[in-house]
Amino acid sequence: MSDMITADLVDLDLAAETKEAAARSLAERMVALGRVTDLEGFLADVAAREAQMPTGLDGGIGIPHCRSEHVTEPTLAFGRPAGGIDFGAPDGPADLIFLIAAPAGADDAHLTILSALARRLMDPDFTAALRAATDPAATASLISGDTTPGTPAPAETATEPEPAPAPDVFRVVAVTSCPTGIAHTYMAAEALEQAGQGEGVEVVVEPQGSAGFTRIDPAIIAAADGVIFAHDVPVREKERFAGKPTVDVGVKAGINRPAELIAEVRDKAARGETTAPATGSPVDEAGAPGEGYGTKLRKWLMSGVSYMVPFVAAGGLLIALGFAIGGYTIDKAPSVAEHFVWTDSTSWAALLFQVGGLAFSFLVPVLAGYIAYGMADRPGLVPGFVGGSIALTINAGFLGGLAAGLIAGGTVMAIQRIRVPAALRGIMPVVVIPLISSAVVGFLMFLVVGKPIAELQKALTDWLSGLSGTNAIILGVVLGLMMCFDLGGPLNKVAYAFAVGGLANPNEGSLKVMAAVMAAGMVPPLAMALATVVRGALFTRTERENGKAAWVLGGSFITEGAIPFAAADPLRVIPSAMAGGAVTGALSMLFECTLRAPHGGIFVLPLIGNPVLYLIAILAGTAVSTALVVLLKGMGGRGGKDPVRDGVPGAESGTAPKVPVSA
Repeated sequence: MSDMITADLVDLDLAAETKEAAARSLAERMVALGRVTDLEGFLADVAAREAQMPTGLDGGIGIPHCRSEHVTEPTLAFGRPAGGIDFGAPDGPADLIFLIAAPAGADDAHLTILSALARRLMDPDFTAALRAATDPAATASLISGDTTPGTPAPAETATEPEPAPAPDVFRVVAVTSCPTGIAHTYMAAEALEQAGQGEGVEVVVEPQGSAGFTRIDPAIIAAADGVIFAHDVPVREKERFAGKPTVDVGVKAGINRPAELIAEVRDKAARGETTAPATGSPVDEAGAPGEGYGTKLRKWLMSGVSYMVPFVAAGGLLIALGFAIGGYTIDKAPSVAEHFVWTDSTSWAALLFQVGGLAFSFLVPVLAGYIAYGMADRPGLVPGFVGGSIALTINAGFLGGLAAGLIAGGTVMAIQRIRVPAALRGIMPVVVIPLISSAVVGFLMFLVVGKPIAELQKALTDWLSGLSGTNAIILGVVLGLMMCFDLGGPLNKVAYAFAVGGLANPNEGSLKVMAAVMAAGMVPPLAMALATVVRGALFTRTERENGKAAWVLGGSFITEGAIPFAAADPLRVIPSAMAGGAVTGALSMLFECTLRAPHGGIFVLPLIGNPVLYLIAILAGTAVSTALVVLLKGMGGRGGKDPVRDGVPGAESGTAPKVPVSA
């Protein structure tokens, strides 16, 4: 810490009345020492961080901070204005101002030291000593930890081990995080721990800061009575804490009112409130210890697909609307930037088509970029997007995007394992990693793997173009089974991604595949909805209510609408759904139905080739799934059914029919 702050970085008479002026005055000291290379650029980064969330804290503290490419080494400046400056704290202006500057690639050791300072700011003796200081050098020494306040902080005086908690002690696990991961993250952790000591509650905190994080022991989580999330960025691996009473708030609440949060989670525990299992983004969940390579690969690929889908939906539907309004020759229309007639419907159709085409052109780069992101986090984005763009350039298509994403992510992961001199760490994520990884990915995609993949993509396209007869029907069966096996899970996404990939270079075969995939994906929720109407007695009241929503979800091509039914009775629901999906996929291919839109369900029916036969295929599959699930449930019974709970007529008066209970 002594390297981060010196007497030259301390201003005990800070002449500033606004937070912008205070940041500028302290930043100018950093510039004078060569710690900041671009004053305006750095202040812009500070302002951007401040815009995310005010950095004022209770107790008269302001901690403007950011990570910036204009910072050469981690630096801390301290200012004490004569009057308070408003940093947005609930209790008023701040008279202790800390400006924390971290390089974009600050190493873990420096960030850990800064986090220690953030924790010390929660000590009233430390802040009192800062207010009483008269010498800049002594102040810098106090902040760096070379000297201690006159009255040691409670944590520093506790030399005896704490007694073991009583058997009935209330246990809380907590996660704290903020956008920068430097100050608020660790201050909230300290506040929660101190509040827990004051309340006789055992609190274990996992600060998820920029220095990384150490996972709480699963045994501690299992033994916990409640969970507190004090965060302003997504909690990593949130599913670890599922099934427990949970309080979910912003990070500043963890700093300003930790005792209230502990009381709130105790109240929830007393009432028996729990949370359902939660999942984060694919990159949040990827790479957990002990996972096999196959599991990691699946998560990486799903990361790319999940970020690709919004581009697919927006671009594909705009293209489909362009065709619907302007006809199938709209792709020959001139650019609307050069020719647009406000009163001409063809011009509007061309506008929709061309905007959709541009959105759709991001499909492969986004796929590649976010596969790499799932593997290597943000450093993987640049080489991933570059590799995806190259895949388009060399006509390697969807398969090329998959390969480019995996190559980019693997390259970045390899570079990150190389130990580099401390002087280079600050430029690694901004210059070195993007430069080297993009060059490697470009070389491999252009000169090594790109051409074979392009040939494979061409062969696949030609095969789809020539699909007919038995081959097409078999493919429809396979795609239908995949769409309905896990109801929106990985296998479903693989089939969907395969169909969408064909739309990048559409032909008759790829349009048939897209139609079959969407039709099959609509069957499970529609079948469950119909089954709750045909034989409502086989379903609980909750399932019958879910059935009402499933009509809309199925019609909108949201296969996940069948998940509540499958979760309650997977051995009957999933095989039934797969059978209906296979029938629908096969019939759609047999009827040679086509679809240019990647989503939309019944709402894009006018864009479907052979729409009447398409509806027949969906109805046939729905009927098959409905009949099977009703038959299987009827044979197996509905164990544990309660007439009053399930709304059986006459239950409350005692005239309801007896309901058999089976295992």
